[in-house]
Amino acid sequence: MLTNLSRLALSAAMGLMVLGCKPVHLDDDRPENARDFPRSKRDVAKIVGTQFSTESARDKRNESQVVMDIARLTAGMSVADIGAGEGYYTVRLAEVVGENGRVLAQDIDSEALARLGNRVSRERLDNVSIKPGEVTDPKLPANSFDRIFMVHMYHEVTEPYAFIWHMRPALRKDGEVIVVDVNRPTQKHGIPPKQLFCEFEAVGYQLMEFAERPDIAGFVARFKAVGKRPEPLAIQACGTDGQKSPEPR
Repeated sequence: MLTNLSRLALSAAMGLMVLGCKPVHLDDDRPENARDFPRSKRDVAKIVGTQFSTESARDKRNESQVVMDIARLTAGMSVADIGAGEGYYTVRLAEVVGENGRVLAQDIDSEALARLGNRVSRERLDNVSIKPGEVTDPKLPANSFDRIFMVHMYHEVTEPYAFIWHMRPALRKDGEVIVVDVNRPTQKHGIPPKQLFCEFEAVGYQLMEFAERPDIAGFVARFKAVGKRPEPLAIQACGTDGQKSPEPR
C-alpha cells in the first residue's frame, strides 16, 4: 500500500514526465504569423534610429530625385513608403504624385509616426496618410499601389519572407517594389545584392532593374511580382551566399 506521501511523490514524478514529453517548438521565439515561413539565415541589423542621414546631406546628393527617376514615378500614382521614419521620402513622394496621387507612410515605430503626423499636418500634405505596420506584415490594403518604396530599411526586417509575402497583394497590376540599400553585410546596415535578389525571388518577385549609384552612396533595385504567390511552406530560405537551400521543418 502506498502512503499518502508516496502517492504525492509518484504524482509529482508523473507530472514531470508529462512536462518532459511536451514538444519543443523551435519557432516559439518568432511571431505566430511568421512560423510557416523559413527563418532568415542572415543577421538582422538592429534599428538604431529612424533617420538614415540628414535631409540636407541627402538632398545635396540629389538622392530622392535619383531614386524617383529610376522608379519612374509620375503624377497621379499611389505609393507606399515603408519604414517612413521622419518622412524624408514621404514628403518628396507627395510632391511628385501631386494632389491626384496618394502616399501611405508606414512604420512600426509609433513615436516616429507621431512626429511624421505632425510634419504632415504642419506642411499640409493632404495626399498623405499614415498607418502603423507590423514586423511581419506592412498591413497594406490589397491592389492599391503603383510603387512601394523600401529605403534603407530592408536589412532591419526580422522576418523578410513573411514581410514581403504579405506585401505582395498590395501591388497593382504592373506595380513595383523599389529597394534602396547599401552593398555591405546586414549587420553593418546594408545587404549584399545577391542576398536581396534571392530573398525576393524566393517569394515570387522578379528583378526588373539594378543600379549601383555611388552618387547616392547605395544601390536601387526594382522588383515586380510574377506568377502565383508561393505557399509559405514552399518557400526556401537563402543562405548568406545568396543561394536557396532547403529549410528543415
